[in-house]
Amino acid sequence: MFRLTQEDGVARLTLDRPEARNAIPAEGWNQLRDTLAKVAGARLLLVSGEGGAFCAGADLSDFAAMRRDAGAAARFRVEMRAALDTLRALPVPTIAVISGPCYGAGVALAMACDLRVAAPSAIFAITPAKIGLSYPQEDVHRLVSLVGPGQAARLLFTGATIAAAEAWRIGLVELLGEDKDALVATILANERESIAALKAAVELASAGVRSDASQDRRFDDLVAGEALAARLEALRRK
Repeated sequence: MFRLTQEDGVARLTLDRPEARNAIPAEGWNQLRDTLAKVAGARLLLVSGEGGAFCAGADLSDFAAMRRDAGAAARFRVEMRAALDTLRALPVPTIAVISGPCYGAGVALAMACDLRVAAPSAIFAITPAKIGLSYPQEDVHRLVSLVGPGQAARLLFTGATIAAAEAWRIGLVELLGEDKDALVATILANERESIAALKAAVELASAGVRSDASQDRRFDDLVAGEALAARLEALRRK
């Protein structure tokens, strides 16, 4: 259900199960992880959905089988976490391009990306409370990091659906509007090594790390590298 294409340094991962509003079945999480392993070589990844929906979440039809098989439930949790953490760990910028419904695990998928761009048609809901479930702790952490504990509690406790403009107001998405081309072009115009270092720095900051020797080494390597010298020379000539 995942389609991956690459062109001009941009990888595009499309959730392609429109008949189910791109809900991800239990066996889909391993497929997602395997698909993400093929992104190597790209400079940026865009994640979107086919057919007017981003992702309606996990496929609820799988939950009946999980009720009968505790092992299936455990595998689902492990495989979902592995796929989302693989997306988060990619060394290139990742952007969720969201239109239509983005629910439950679909919100977790979007939050595993570095940035979120929502079309006016996008709607969001985190609904485990409506069906008697909880939400993975790592995804709750990411939600709180984006919107704060109060807004996170509102979304989780109520399961309410919010529109794109409200998602932007509370910080669940960074950009509102359908055009992501300018954002992509601006990122690609910058130095690849620098973007990788900055992405790692943001991740460390999100984890509460204030300083790290590996980041110092990255800085030293960038300063000593030829790419910086070339960029400085280009700026001097402008």
